[in-house]
Amino acid sequence: MAGRASEPHGRQSITFEHQPVTEQSFENALAKARAGDRLDIEDAVALLTTGTTSEGIDHRRKELVLEAADRRRAEVVGDEVTFVVNLNNNVTTACDTGCLFCNFKDPATAFEADSGIDHGGFTKTPTESRRIVDQALDRGISEVCSVSGLHPAFALDDEHLEALHAADDPESVNFRPPAVYSTAPGTYLAQIEAMAVDDVHVHSMTPEEAAHATRGWERTYRDIYGRLADAGLDSVPGTAAEILVDEVRSVICPEKIDTAGWVAAMEAAASVGLDMTATIMYGHVENERHRAMHLEVVRDLQDRTGAITEFVPLSFIHYDTPLFDQGYVTGGATPVEDELMMAVSRLYLDNIEHMQSSWVKFGDTFGLKLLSCGADDFMGTVLSEEITKRAGGSFGEMRTVEQYVELISSIGRTPVERSTDYTRRRTIDPADPPHGPMLGPRATGEPMFSS
Repeated sequence: MAGRASEPHGRQSITFEHQPVTEQSFENALAKARAGDRLDIEDAVALLTTGTTSEGIDHRRKELVLEAADRRRAEVVGDEVTFVVNLNNNVTTACDTGCLFCNFKDPATAFEADSGIDHGGFTKTPTESRRIVDQALDRGISEVCSVSGLHPAFALDDEHLEALHAADDPESVNFRPPAVYSTAPGTYLAQIEAMAVDDVHVHSMTPEEAAHATRGWERTYRDIYGRLADAGLDSVPGTAAEILVDEVRSVICPEKIDTAGWVAAMEAAASVGLDMTATIMYGHVENERHRAMHLEVVRDLQDRTGAITEFVPLSFIHYDTPLFDQGYVTGGATPVEDELMMAVSRLYLDNIEHMQSSWVKFGDTFGLKLLSCGADDFMGTVLSEEITKRAGGSFGEMRTVEQYVELISSIGRTPVERSTDYTRRRTIDPADPPHGPMLGPRATGEPMFSS
C-alpha cells in the first residue's frame, strides 16, 4: 500500500472511515500531473502524502510536486501576481452555530439589550455599513467583502421577518426578534443595498448565510440569491466550505449545512448569474484523503457551473479556538502541508484559473513563498480583518497598493491590480510611483493613505 496515515493533530482521537492510503504510486501520480492529465482522488492522496509509507513527508518528492505546480501556474497565468483593493465589512459577530474551529463569533445572548454581558463583539446597522463603505471608497476600493455570524434576528427581508415572527416556535428556527437586541443588523437585503455604493463590487452571502435566510419559510437558495442579486450582490464567497466531507463536518461544525447543502447553495448562486470563489480550511482534524475529496467536490462543481473565479486554501489558525481549547488539535498545518496543499490544488483544479495565497493566514514571507507553489493571487488590501485576528492570527489587518508592489516585485513577479472577477486588470510599473488603486469607482491612482 502506498500512502501513510496522517499523524493526529490533537490529543483527542477521532476515527474516520476515509484514510489517506492509496494503491497509486507517487511516481505515477507525479507523471500524470506533469503531463497535464486530469488527476483523481488517489493521485491527490499520493501527492499530498508524497507517497511514502514512513512517517512524515519526503522532502525531495515534495519539491518535485511544488515544481510541477509552479510550472503549471506559469503555463496557465504567467508571471503576474494579482491583488484586489478591497474592504472587509463583516456585519456581526453574533452567532450560535457553535463551530469548533471559530473564535470570530460571540454568543448571541450577549447582544441582548438586557444581557449585562460584556463582550468584544459587534453588530452594525445598514446605516453604519453604508458609512464604512462610503469612507473606504475614498481610499480607492473596488470591492467590499462581507461575511458575518448568523445573528438570530437576521432575516432576508421584511417578509421573511414576518414569517419568522409567525413561526409556532421561533427559537426552533434560531429566531429572536430584532427588538430583543441592543443593536439589530437589519435584513440581508438592507445590508447588501447599503453596501452597494457607487457600483462597488459586493462580495457577500456565503452558503451558510443563504441557509440562514431560508429558515422558517419556503424559499429556495435560488430565490434567496435572486433577491440578493437584485439588491446589489455581485458575487458569493465560497467559505463555510471548511472540509467538504461530512464525517469531518460532523466533528468541527455539526450545526452547519452539510456538503450537499453547500453545493446546492453554490449551484443556485451560479444559476442566477453570480460569480463565486471556493475555499478549503485545512490543518485541523482532517487527513489528506479528506483534502483530496474536497478538491473533487469543488472541481465537479466548477465543471457544472464554470462560475468559480478562484480557489483559496486557508490554513487553520488554531489559537483561541474551541478545537484547540478542547484538545482536538495541538496545532495547525505545517509549512510543508501548506506548500503541498497549494501545489496539489493547482494541479488538481484544472478548471479553475486562479489560486490565492492569503497573507492574512500565512504572513508576507511565507505568502510570497506560496506564489512559487502554484498560487498567482495575493489576496486583497482588506482594510479590516476580524475573523483570523479573533482566532489568534498575527499578520495584521491591511496591505496598501504600495506594499503590494514592493512585495511582489521583490520576488521578480509583476504586480497587477485586479477586479474581483479578474476581468479588469492593471499592470503596475514598480519604477513609476506613487502607487495607488485605479480600478475602484472613486480611485484616482493616489496612495491609499497620506505619508
